Amino acid sequence: MLYAHTTAEQKRIRLRQILQPGAAAPFPGAFTPLTAKLIQDKDFPGVYISGAVLANELGLPDIGLTTLTEVAARGAQIARVTDLPAIIDADTGFGEPMNVARTIQEFENAGLAGCHIEDQINPKRCGHLDGKIMVDEHTATQRIRAAADARRDENFLIMARTDLRATDGLDAAIDRMRALVDAGADAVFPEALKDLGEFERVCQAMAELNVPVLANMTEFGQSDLFTREQLADAGVAMIIYPVTLLRSAMGAAERVLDAITAQGTQQSQVGQMQTRARLYELVDYADYNRFDTSVFNFQVPSRGTVETDTAEKEQS
Repeated sequence: MLYAHTTAEQKRIRLRQILQPGAAAPFPGAFTPLTAKLIQDKDFPGVYISGAVLANELGLPDIGLTTLTEVAARGAQIARVTDLPAIIDADTGFGEPMNVARTIQEFENAGLAGCHIEDQINPKRCGHLDGKIMVDEHTATQRIRAAADARRDENFLIMARTDLRATDGLDAAIDRMRALVDAGADAVFPEALKDLGEFERVCQAMAELNVPVLANMTEFGQSDLFTREQLADAGVAMIIYPVTLLRSAMGAAERVLDAITAQGTQQSQVGQMQTRARLYELVDYADYNRFDTSVFNFQVPSRGTVETDTAEKEQS
């Protein structure tokens, strides 16, 4: 109720425990606090917060238009409602090394468990688009060093993302990852790898440094949608599904709007909707009643039933 029972410090420790080579821990992307509660309810080990999704939710493209304060505020809203560790996309760190340092401390204050910082120029673009421009190794390592130096909780995870595979090849990307680890990265995120063999090579190289590897299983991207078992066998520690829930929700919303236009009612789509009872369950409506018995003093149809009760309608 209201906030998670687990402290931010406990979540960060838990994230470190989760990120083991071969664990392939699945972190679905939450785009609202309610979706984070759903991810926890479905027994996933953690939550991912995508910078692209936060931009898209504001009606913006993923080209670095969102600000640190916007991202940190949304991250805090999501982190506060779940006992799961949440890792957030920090894009390029929102500026120069001093800005990167502030970013880390704002994210710590927001209750997040970790973040990743990438090595594109600013403004950046989606990692699965062509035409990316990378910064040099000195600039990339400066960002990570600033992040590592700025954190006050040693368990806050600093992950380094590199997009160098697309522009310079896999060998150069692995060399970049080694340099980023030397600069203080706790984990690495090689973006847009081509096949399982490339994941295996990265995981083998990082195993020598005892550093976990993240795999991005985004739809419509450069990588095939490999299974957890395949990525676990390759040595991956964590899998993110950054835009999956947003795409699913927006697809459903579009279908409902089309139905209203075509049929004059949403009735044909009601069977696919989350019921009122399930929504109230996720937001812990009944638990709030422990503090105020006037909050939840009505009957809600059981999950999966058609909601036609007149008294229940009056609570809408």
